[in-house]
Amino acid sequence: MPESASRRLLVIRRDNIGDLILTTPLLLALRREMPEAWIGVLTNHYCAPVLAGHPAVDELFVYQKAKHLDPGESRLGAYWSRLAMVLKLRGMNLDDALIPATGNQASAERFARWVAPRRVLRGSEAAGEHEAEKSFALAREYGIAGPPPACLIRADSGDAALARATLPAALRGRPLVGLHLSARRPAQRWPLESFVKVARDLAGEGYGVLLFWSPGAADNPRHPGDDAKAAALLRECAGLAVAPVATQRLEQLITGLDLCDSVICADGGAMHVAAGLGKKIVCLFGDSPAQRWHPWGPSYELLQPPSRQVADIAPAEVLAAHARLPA
Repeated sequence: MPESASRRLLVIRRDNIGDLILTTPLLLALRREMPEAWIGVLTNHYCAPVLAGHPAVDELFVYQKAKHLDPGESRLGAYWSRLAMVLKLRGMNLDDALIPATGNQASAERFARWVAPRRVLRGSEAAGEHEAEKSFALAREYGIAGPPPACLIRADSGDAALARATLPAALRGRPLVGLHLSARRPAQRWPLESFVKVARDLAGEGYGVLLFWSPGAADNPRHPGDDAKAAALLRECAGLAVAPVATQRLEQLITGLDLCDSVICADGGAMHVAAGLGKKIVCLFGDSPAQRWHPWGPSYELLQPPSRQVADIAPAEVLAAHARLPA
């Protein structure tokens, strides 16, 4: 058996949804180069759904961060589960632990020490401007050259079929545009009236609009959401081909975005989910570095005003950018 076939590789990516999706080019390249190798991924439970059923991953190892515990969940129980996971990985005699992220990765480094691989490999800040390129630098350790391929995630086929079958009648037969209302940082947030204008104009042009947002109340201290903003937009668009998509779980966001032909959203996790699904994107950037975090793979139009405030992007600019997306 060739050496590559017997390799056991663990990729450790324990930060955010977008970061994990931008690691999928590395995973795909490793799988293509070493089809018989065992490739595992260690990540947190919040991000793990983006790799469910991924063709490049043999096994997911998922732990729960203490700050993500739900009411009634035990911190001690979370630590016990984490210990059991580490002991299982230690017993697998891993060849390499790969840490694609750069910067301060103290937690990932601890995991790497605990699972005791033969080697620990780290991403390179100097490998390129984009996060996908920095992560992909680890592929060179296995003789893999060239630019990173596109990101790839997959919606569950059964869930996707059900979601399409239950689309409101007013949206069926129309090209579907996803509008995502939410953004974590204030500089990335677009006003309600701008979303209303774009939704109404798109519906008038024959598109169906699917509305996405982070669920919850705006004053929720742990997970602030945009329920009120979504409700207001739906009131303003009553009678038009505009429908809400409930996304209490990440799996639902993946399934919903998979229905769309194109997506309009701010820079963030939802944007990278859309990119991983291969959707055309109009992305609104505020104060984050676009050269590092733009969508990797699909066609996109990126808007970033000189003020670095998404609120300063006019609805007409977004509609024009959407019209420029390839058919």
